Amino acid sequence: MADRMRTFRDRRDAGRVLARDLARHRGEPDLLVLGLARGGVPVAWEVAHDLRAPLDVCLVRKLGVPQWPELAMGALTSGGIVLNDDLVRDLGIADSAVREAVDRETTELHRREEAYRGDRGPLMLQGRTVILVDDGLATGASMIAAVRAARQAGARRVIVGVPVGPASVCRRLRTEADEVVCSTMPPDFRAVGQVFADFHQVSDDEVRDLLATPADGHESAHR
Repeated sequence: MADRMRTFRDRRDAGRVLARDLARHRGEPDLLVLGLARGGVPVAWEVAHDLRAPLDVCLVRKLGVPQWPELAMGALTSGGIVLNDDLVRDLGIADSAVREAVDRETTELHRREEAYRGDRGPLMLQGRTVILVDDGLATGASMIAAVRAARQAGARRVIVGVPVGPASVCRRLRTEADEVVCSTMPPDFRAVGQVFADFHQVSDDEVRDLLATPADGHESAHR
């Protein structure tokens, strides 16, 4: 059971804690850790390092509600779109507003693919156990999109690992993923950043540097 009072110095500290919670997977064959860009990558690096698994980046873009961009009406990955149809209907969001958000975030998704990978393609997921790592869950929309994209790419098993999230969202994700590991589920959850002393915005350079630093003790595929 998650420690409901746990806090973290920063994302790297959270990643070391999460790695201990995922320790039973250490050394599994065909294991791959994917960090959701950008904030999930520092957490994922620590997990990959501890589990001795290759690390790659998972690119997901939140589709924000037009009037409240922090509220997700869905998420976009290179594999497709996940929409919260109930929210879109309840808020009366027009199809044109959804299309505008998708077009905008598609442009940013492509920019990040170029920034983080250059001309190198993603690591193959076919037949592998994939651990998807983010710095936390709020609505869960981005992680659900990532889980579905991993399955579409042929992952054999999909595990979600996060330092923090609300219990209700973790329960919902268990209907999508094979396993969900959340290190702390505050009963008064307000935002992911509430359990971090340092929750600075992760930069593109930080993501590139982490992807270029071998986490599993082997030469990085991202150099």
